[in-house]
Amino acid sequence: MQMLGVDIGGSGIKGCLVDTETGELIGERHRIATPQPATPAAIAHTLKALVEHFDWKGPVGCGFPATIHNGVAKSAANIDKSWIETDAEHLFADVTGKPCYVLNDADAAGLAEMNFGAGKDRKGVIILITVGTGIGTAVFVNGQLLPNTELGHLMLEGMVAEHYCSDAVRKREDLSWSRWGKRFNKYLARLEFLFSPDIFILGGGSASKLEKFVDRIETRAPLIPAASLNQAGIIGAALYAAEQQG
Repeated sequence: MQMLGVDIGGSGIKGCLVDTETGELIGERHRIATPQPATPAAIAHTLKALVEHFDWKGPVGCGFPATIHNGVAKSAANIDKSWIETDAEHLFADVTGKPCYVLNDADAAGLAEMNFGAGKDRKGVIILITVGTGIGTAVFVNGQLLPNTELGHLMLEGMVAEHYCSDAVRKREDLSWSRWGKRFNKYLARLEFLFSPDIFILGGGSASKLEKFVDRIETRAPLIPAASLNQAGIIGAALYAAEQQG
């Protein structure tokens, strides 16, 4: 089955057609800059432009940077606060004219990795961490998702964790990969203390740079890169839409 998967982020809205049987992208990924301010109407119309780019007529899966409950955004991480309590699924469907299914963006990435990537056929407690503008997390226990964990908002060193060790912080503070890796190790240590995971999976752009800081990681649970790297959110969103279609 083909499905359009979309990853809505703080800086870009990315989409591609996905083969939901194999997890492979079909054709070229397309990216549109996230409008600023990232209000519900602005993002919905950008999503419409993305759907029209692919001339897509079917359902759309969307990974979104917020906790999502029955299609409604209950938080707003790195987007406009007016998203809180917005029914994202109905808004997107109204503007695009297509059925839209929305889930937390890190949860989408996690679904991709558990079905097609580094988490496939693995049991136990697995925590996927996406590192970008912020930090997103997806927690799985024996393959079952615990949705909307948002562990990037844990307090660490007197501040919200994603304000301490996200990729945006690394760039803003001009941290070397080694110095940033020491910070990220503190974050992983906190997660390990709280959840005792069997494995950490690293997603986002930092996953391709793992060799630059892996020597700073001292957790018991191994840290491995996501197989689909930056594409996981798109793949997982498409998979989620296919599942909702039955």
